[in-house]
Amino acid sequence: MKTSSPSSARSARQTSAVSTQLQAGSVGTAGIVFFVVAAAAPLAATLGAGPVVFMFAGPAAPAMYLIAALALLLFAFGFSAMSKFVTNAGGFAAFISWGMGRWAGYAAAGIALLAYLAMFMGISAQFATFTSDLFDRFLGIHVPWQATLLVGVVVIGLLAYRDIRVSTVLLGIMLVLEVLFLLVFDLAVLVQGGAEGINAASFNPADIFSPTTGLALLFAFACFVGFEATILYGEEAREPKKSVPRATYIAVIVIGVAYTLTMWALALAYGVNDVQDAALADPVNFVLAPVTDYLGGWAATVMELLVVTSLLAVLLSFHNAINRYVFSLGRSGFLPKSLGHSHARHRSPSRASVLVTITIAILLVLFILTGQDPFAVLYMWMIGLGTLGLLLLQAAGAAAVIVFLRRRSAEVNLWARLVAPLIGGAMLVVAVVLAVTNFSALIDTEGAVSVILPGLYLVAISAGLLIGALRPVEDLRTEHDPEAADVARSEASKSHS
Repeated sequence: MKTSSPSSARSARQTSAVSTQLQAGSVGTAGIVFFVVAAAAPLAATLGAGPVVFMFAGPAAPAMYLIAALALLLFAFGFSAMSKFVTNAGGFAAFISWGMGRWAGYAAAGIALLAYLAMFMGISAQFATFTSDLFDRFLGIHVPWQATLLVGVVVIGLLAYRDIRVSTVLLGIMLVLEVLFLLVFDLAVLVQGGAEGINAASFNPADIFSPTTGLALLFAFACFVGFEATILYGEEAREPKKSVPRATYIAVIVIGVAYTLTMWALALAYGVNDVQDAALADPVNFVLAPVTDYLGGWAATVMELLVVTSLLAVLLSFHNAINRYVFSLGRSGFLPKSLGHSHARHRSPSRASVLVTITIAILLVLFILTGQDPFAVLYMWMIGLGTLGLLLLQAAGAAAVIVFLRRRSAEVNLWARLVAPLIGGAMLVVAVVLAVTNFSALIDTEGAVSVILPGLYLVAISAGLLIGALRPVEDLRTEHDPEAADVARSEASKSHS
């Protein structure tokens, strides 16, 4: 009988162990920030959600973004404190498992998969619509949105399949360009004094609360979805116990400042007395018009091009996030184990990436074959569905943080473990209630679909619990700290030598 040598057996064991690990130390604080801020899509969200927030809040729209940013910053105190104890590519599914038990984690896994898939599909429809329009207007080439949609999904899938550093570089370039553009516009408005001079009327407490404040706040919160993805990259981060909390704070502050400053600039550009009427009269050109007025016609063209790259960045960010959820859930046995194997060279969640790309392509083809409108149906419905799911995850995550950190009161101060996450969590619960009670406004559609779509989360939760009960799932709370893994492998190697 042929037997293997101790060295070959050790090599096999090490290969097996490495195959379920992502590339440690491959992304730093800046890279994580790029992924998270790109998911928020400051430029695309300004064009899409900005007019809606002004419709409901009037000149107080900038305050809505400021309130949302402060709520998430409060949540970030506890979120960051917990990330120092938990390093896992399972994101909120793992966090919620640590705080509220494995069954809650299974339910969260179902919500996360549905929410992230919905967000990706909705944004891909927006990308396809904008890109096809650009080809038509600037090059005179008619490219069907269906072709743009599917080609875009394949390209993003190929990028997400590779080393995470490729995505980091591309996201960094695209993100810097769109943020710089917004900053240039903001400064142009401030330097030129706006329509009525520089003032802080948008932040007047007396004007913040109105009958439609809730809807305005909901759409403002929707622009921040995806910020929680910092923890998904903990296993690949350099010094994860430091870089993940640092990236979380930076991301929330950058997104909050970018939105608040740009919305304030738009209010000043139109004048606080006229901005709401302008948003109601022409929401499509609400942002493009002042960009042209304050920067010139060239800026509107550049902005339209940057919107496409911004949406590409969002798609790449969300694809990477879904991949890590699927990879982690495969590694734990919640999904097929083979999905928890990383690429031999790139150390990326390559098998998860292939499955995600194929799944998304099939779902999008079904939408295409049924003749659905890419914007009114695919974009609006899926963005609304995804936003609700991510808000649910964030609210549940806040509760998990409080429960988890209560057991570590000696290591974390009262503010970070209870006060800040409690206030931030309460505001997130308000956002969830607003999303559920105003879901028809969120998707711009009334009737049965406004009930069926939110109901899909009951199906997702049930599926998560059922899978957890039927499959031999390892605990989602398994720690995957790259530093600890390196030490463990080193000690194992010494013991075999």
